[in-house]
Amino acid sequence: MKKGMTFEKAGQELEAILAELSDEETPLDKSLVLYAKAAELIAFCNDTIQKAQITINEIDEKNANLPQE
Repeated sequence: MKKGMTFEKAGQELEAILAELSDEETPLDKSLVLYAKAAELIAFCNDTIQKAQITINEIDEKNANLPQE
């Protein structure tokens, strides 16, 4: 995965790949390359979401221990 990749950029690239894969003129060999790239991007997005969920859970745990007003 490219250094500096963001969740938003990965989503944009996935949309572009989907458009190419949906095009009936896209040859099979290029479709396979695009599919592999999409799989990498999806894995990156899933990892990013998991890390965000961990951070959210940590914040929630810290806030749960604060006195309620």
